[in-house]
Amino acid sequence: MALIGLAHFTSHFVQLSLPPLFPVLRDAFGVSYMALGLVVTIFYAASGTGQAICGFLVDRWGARRVLLAGVSLQAIGVGVAGLGGTYAWLIPGALLGGFGNAVYHPANYSILSVSVDPRRVGRAFSVHALCGTLGYAAAPATMLALTSLVSWRTALGLVALAGAGVVAVLATQLHVTRDHRTVDLGAPRAAGFTGDVRLLLAPPIIAALAYFALLAMAQSGVQTFSVVAFAHIYSAPLDVAGRALTGYLLGIAVGILAGGFLADLVPSHGGVAAAGLALSAFLTLLAGSGALPLALLLPVMACAGFSMGVTSPSRDMLVRATVPAGASGKVYGFVYSGLDVGSLLAPMVFGFLLDRDLPRAVFAGVAALLLVTILTVVQVRRGAVPATARA
Repeated sequence: MALIGLAHFTSHFVQLSLPPLFPVLRDAFGVSYMALGLVVTIFYAASGTGQAICGFLVDRWGARRVLLAGVSLQAIGVGVAGLGGTYAWLIPGALLGGFGNAVYHPANYSILSVSVDPRRVGRAFSVHALCGTLGYAAAPATMLALTSLVSWRTALGLVALAGAGVVAVLATQLHVTRDHRTVDLGAPRAAGFTGDVRLLLAPPIIAALAYFALLAMAQSGVQTFSVVAFAHIYSAPLDVAGRALTGYLLGIAVGILAGGFLADLVPSHGGVAAAGLALSAFLTLLAGSGALPLALLLPVMACAGFSMGVTSPSRDMLVRATVPAGASGKVYGFVYSGLDVGSLLAPMVFGFLLDRDLPRAVFAGVAALLLVTILTVVQVRRGAVPATARA
């Protein structure tokens, strides 16, 4: 759990190592924020495209090898972005980092699914998700602190060196994990390319892909635009609106921890996921209605985040239950690419609403996405396979 959690922390930290530096990079390169935003789009496009491919590589070469390659690519990518003297160097850095980021879900979940006692898999998934959340939380403060002491190039170089250190740790310690291909030895395999396509296009797998795309859109809407939207709705200072978002993110982290124990204790993972999504939708809509006293905004958003976080381990258990033996890499890679798809689409949709002075519609849209996500939970639950046939 600790090793895979470290890898996931590194993934999320590197993802957010560049955006906090955008004001500095804008001045350094003389480019627009739209041009810098293109770098992020390229990163997620590479990550989303690469996840499905990496899933096949995980099943062929093994999750441990692919994971090491991914961490290495991310470290090299952030190093390239830091060493380059022009804006153009950010593009190959984003491509390398995006392709490196693509390995984590198919590799990490394949390793955790077979390396952890089945009675603790829910908690393993919660540790995995929590470490990623902590990586997101640590990156902005760390990068801003570093750039106050050294140049932004040196700061990115230090991140690259830290990534190399993580590679060294994983390379020397991953022997304690199990290879899912060995566990699945003798399991029936899909009949070549046609069988793989048929597997990935099965309704439960498509529903799981839609689940993550919708969820990513909803969370991206809150994380990216809630501060501006709250400032408009409540005429609140930006620091107050920012604290509401912080409460939401902390709520997610606490919810993930609680959800891990819940996933191991409550067999109805679909029920937990559906209830948490519904409650989070209601609370998000309430927060965005403008009807709350400003003092209640933070606790309501914290509860909305907690409700969302609780669903995370149960949703991962649901996906695990749809994976047949011998196909964990490709299935995890395919369905979790929905996170990148949603992250690509959300900024345009919610930005459109804010450009038309519709801040309440941002939260209404988030709530609607969460409610639609519940429909995919039902379909994913129907696709559960018996434990004896599961990866």
